Amino acid sequence: MNAITSALAKTKRASAGLRPAGLPEEKRIAVLKDLAAEIIRSEKKILAANAKDLKRMNESDPRFDRLALSPARLKGISDDLRAVASLPSPLGKILEKRTRPNGLQLTKLTVPLGVIGIIYEARPNVTVDVFSLCFKAGNACVLKGGTDASDSNAALVAIIQSVLKKHHVDPNVILLLPSNRIAVAAMMTAHGLIDVLIPRGSQALIEFVRKTAKIPVIETGAGIVHTYVDASADVKKAADIIFNAKTRRPSVCNALDTLLIHQSHLKNLPALTAPLIRKRVSIFADPPALKALKGRYPATLLKKAQPKHFGTEFLSLKMSIKTVKNLDDALAHIDRHGSAHSEAIIAENKKIIDRFLNEVDAAAVFANASTAFSDGGEFGMGSEIGISTQKLHARGPMGLHELTSYKWIVRGKGQVRI
Repeated sequence: MNAITSALAKTKRASAGLRPAGLPEEKRIAVLKDLAAEIIRSEKKILAANAKDLKRMNESDPRFDRLALSPARLKGISDDLRAVASLPSPLGKILEKRTRPNGLQLTKLTVPLGVIGIIYEARPNVTVDVFSLCFKAGNACVLKGGTDASDSNAALVAIIQSVLKKHHVDPNVILLLPSNRIAVAAMMTAHGLIDVLIPRGSQALIEFVRKTAKIPVIETGAGIVHTYVDASADVKKAADIIFNAKTRRPSVCNALDTLLIHQSHLKNLPALTAPLIRKRVSIFADPPALKALKGRYPATLLKKAQPKHFGTEFLSLKMSIKTVKNLDDALAHIDRHGSAHSEAIIAENKKIIDRFLNEVDAAAVFANASTAFSDGGEFGMGSEIGISTQKLHARGPMGLHELTSYKWIVRGKGQVRI
């Protein structure tokens, strides 16, 4: 624990050098662009480390897809780095300016949060995403990845630190802690060394951190995602959206978990689910939906839904179907079983769409679009540090702006308060 505390103290000290006065924006951009190129140059080294991690995980594990890197995914990581580099700096922005009757001039100015701690599971791309966003926003970062991705994370952090040294930036602005429980305990009690802690991963991990941490936490909650097919929905449009939301990357938090189907569309349910057969998606259907699909969907993939199948984040090629009578019924189900992450409606009735968008309490609410778009990159943020499901400080995909705080600058001419 003492070694970890000592390392955290070094990162805290190094974070001071990332403030706007200590590190010009031009150098931040240069570092990120150079890192983007180095990721591609180091492809063989990174993939070799990733192969060691993959060898330890069963391919049937839902996390396998999250863990796996490839030349295409490394190019995506590199592209995201360049995208973050090109974004406007979030620092030094004037949020508010006013002059008080006594002559005091007040300016509300954006500043870095300081040191951001991230606890995450088998997603090595998060390592680079977190660094790029934190670095651009003037923050140091402390990473605690899962044991599943330990070799991949170590290789990526070594590359990041080599680029930082090349540009004469203290490499301690990024710290990769051991992938063990001791490191987690140290982070959750690092008062004065870590300014905010962000857990990314399973619902169990997030709840554990929220209940145990002694420092501020931003929850990037589990994604229990619904899509409601209204009576007014276009069947072809709905089938395409459902297929994309469920199968594009089933292991990520914005993937569809529960399809809410208006009872008038039960006759169209075989057509709505037909594309899912290609990906062999297992369906847990309530009695009306089960009846509509029997003989029209493979029996080996069709099961009767149990209560546990609603309010479950599957993270795999599984989903549930619930039949609803109307919009009110759908809203009530989402309110009861949702996680305030991402929810969607497929409809042509404008009044129904507007009610759904206004009444659903979630970080991102979609109309006639796949929830797969619930992503920082897709929102134009370059990348994301996570998707916050809470309401304090940040909500939804967290990009550069969400990694800043603010301070008040007060200028006077000798005023004293009576």
